[in-house]
Amino acid sequence: MHIKKVAKIAKVSVRTLQYYDEIGLLVPTRNKWNDYRDYSESDISKLQQICFFKTCGFTLTKIRDLLNSSSFDRRQAFDLQKTYLLQEKERIEVLLDTLERSIQEMTGDSSMTVAEKFNGFDFTKENAYAQEVRERWGDGAIEKTQAKLHSLDNSGKQNLSFKLTDFFTNLARLIDESPKSDQVQKEIDNLYQSFNEDLGYHYTLAAFAGVGALYISDMRFHDNLSQYADGFPEFLSAAISVYTAIRSL
Repeated sequence: MHIKKVAKIAKVSVRTLQYYDEIGLLVPTRNKWNDYRDYSESDISKLQQICFFKTCGFTLTKIRDLLNSSSFDRRQAFDLQKTYLLQEKERIEVLLDTLERSIQEMTGDSSMTVAEKFNGFDFTKENAYAQEVRERWGDGAIEKTQAKLHSLDNSGKQNLSFKLTDFFTNLARLIDESPKSDQVQKEIDNLYQSFNEDLGYHYTLAAFAGVGALYISDMRFHDNLSQYADGFPEFLSAAISVYTAIRSL
């Protein structure tokens, strides 16, 4: 099955599938006549497994490690994913009940205790992004970045937001170009320089590469960046990967 058909059926972008191939997560065979990617039934099953893992909050790196493990058991993975999704279903049902009862209380048809108003919420866990950054580069990066952002007034924060938006908008216009192209790499260099000038922390090339990986492994970043163009998170991540690889030589 060719890549465009697989992308349409799985509801992912062609760029996403290309990136999965590049990082060794999902590597289809190549048609010997034209070198096009050719997805087998086994590849489709593997893609489904990847989608389940992503839905359950696993990073692409972790998914790749799991699928490549000699001890990986697909049935066990399905069982674990089912358990997770059932727990999520239960949590969402509790939240919906809390929402419905809140509406009834607002209209005077019911009443709630203070504790009942917060059924289904749990914000005690550390932000997943903050935790991953700490694991990769220690507390210094996030603490210095947060301190820098907190030091800005509203105007400064707004200007920084506009600046980053301009970078992403300019890069999104180049999405049909190769991530290796000079024009794309020039924009990535501008983005890297901005990170180091504006965020209060010196990002090493390894740290910058890690940020690029988060753009596709963390769905909050992925969803936010997808507003610029379909497949933009994957394109941006690939371009950052090229940039850091070239400058690490």
